[in-house]
Amino acid sequence: MAPVELHRAGLPREHAGKLASTRRIELIIVLGALTAFGALSIDMYLPALPSIARDFHVPIGSAEHTLASFFLGFAAGQAFFGPMADRFGRKPPLYAGLLLYLAMCAACALSSSVEMLMAARFFQAVGACAGGVVARACVRDLFGPEETPRIFAYMMLVLGVAPLIAPFLGGYFLIWASWRAIFWFQFAFGGAVALAVAIRLPETHGGAHRALHPFAIIADYARIFRDRRFIAYALSASVSNASLYAYLTGSAHVFIDIFHIAPQNFGWFFAANAAGLIGTAQIAARLVHGRLPEAIMLRGQFAHVVAGVLLVAISLTGIGGVYGVGASLFVFLSFNGAINPMGTGAAMRHYGVNAGMASALLGSLNFAIGFGVSLVMGAFNATTPLPLAAVMAGCALTGLLLHILLRPQDAAKP
Repeated sequence: MAPVELHRAGLPREHAGKLASTRRIELIIVLGALTAFGALSIDMYLPALPSIARDFHVPIGSAEHTLASFFLGFAAGQAFFGPMADRFGRKPPLYAGLLLYLAMCAACALSSSVEMLMAARFFQAVGACAGGVVARACVRDLFGPEETPRIFAYMMLVLGVAPLIAPFLGGYFLIWASWRAIFWFQFAFGGAVALAVAIRLPETHGGAHRALHPFAIIADYARIFRDRRFIAYALSASVSNASLYAYLTGSAHVFIDIFHIAPQNFGWFFAANAAGLIGTAQIAARLVHGRLPEAIMLRGQFAHVVAGVLLVAISLTGIGGVYGVGASLFVFLSFNGAINPMGTGAAMRHYGVNAGMASALLGSLNFAIGFGVSLVMGAFNATTPLPLAAVMAGCALTGLLLHILLRPQDAAKP
């Protein structure tokens, strides 16, 4: 993408460094809110999974499959929105995604069967994923490759608000109303963010004359996928991050059904883990000054594996009961805060012209792998936390091995 296109779009990258601090914070908040659609749509209804299963008279695994369908929709939708964002600019595809999201929030709230909810969740995710695709591309449009890892880490401050408060809200909606009220709240949130986008987010990419033939799009994606500078970090980070999707799928069952935590109190455990993840992301943002993000990421993955061994040991022995499992989950999930933004920054560092497609492929990998891990978790009718711990630790180990095996030869070593 030529500099004149950025200038025509309204906010050239060379001006990003001259932004007033308040304007920069405002942009980070809006872009962070766009990335929060997925987290809010997932985290808020986790305490409701047992209630949904009871309401529709289905096993808990069927209710958990509504979460898996969301992951699948999020993965599939990004492959569509990436090329659209590069071809037509960032905001038109974003508006289309937001409208779809709002419609599907209403459909979820009005669902009369678990199958209808599963379908509505799939298309809700397709709409929601436009926010993440466009937000990551806008960051790459606005900020230089050296600064993008820090911006992604700062955005996690906004993104982290969703897992901090969403399970609490979901749990109390179950007391005050029903699980359907959760989706009406998501509808209201989506409308508020759409208004903020219309008023405060500039168009950062004027569009480009790119071919939208399916074969041309596939060829572009294939070129990105074959680039080890991209795939080494995108794939390994996605596999490491899949441990978070295992947690999202199985944690409600572990805490509410196995340890008998009240749904409204489930949020305390979830919020603690979210706080650890956010805190580690901010530490990584400070450490990356003068360092390559992949070096910080690799250190985080080594620590992730060690924490995974601890999690399995606690789950196997039962030491500490619910608090032992909660503490080991906190340690383990905190390292995702370093892996995810550093992996994103490293993968997208060399992609400025087609940042939309690189962002989409990164997100699709993340959620496609998360979908697979979610299906694995849904297949367990677990009576102990061990299956959850084992799947999460397996993701951490596989992610580390992929990073070591796939990274370019000139990559920084820990």
